[in-house]
Amino acid sequence: MSIIPTFFDPIDSFLTSTLSGFPANARDMSIRVDWKETPECHILMADVQGMKKEEVKVGMEEGRVLQISGERSRENEEKDDKWHRVERSSGKFVRRFRLPENAKVDEVKASMENGVLIVSVPKQEVKKPEVKAIDISG
Repeated sequence: MSIIPTFFDPIDSFLTSTLSGFPANARDMSIRVDWKETPECHILMADVQGMKKEEVKVGMEEGRVLQISGERSRENEEKDDKWHRVERSSGKFVRRFRLPENAKVDEVKASMENGVLIVSVPKQEVKKPEVKAIDISG
């Protein structure tokens, strides 16, 4: 039993399992993602160690949904190989994040550095809708 709490994000879980193109239980692996917000932008950092940038895809879907997906291949097994332990995951992954209103979705940039995918989403000022007062009769 772990003493570190596990946090469940129902939105991320729903989006990942229903919009990924394959059922949640068919995914072979997941990636860990940190999301921070600065005054200028949102920054998402995903652990993709050992993957080439050609194996990772970043895209925007309708409704301000950022998608990070890819596939990590298994090691080629030789007939004479004797494996003592296999802990590194392989397979497909999909993570989706609904971006807030202040995200400039047409200016998203992505880069990879030292096994970390960095997605930068600039922010824009969002004007709050004007509330028009309505007289109450009676």
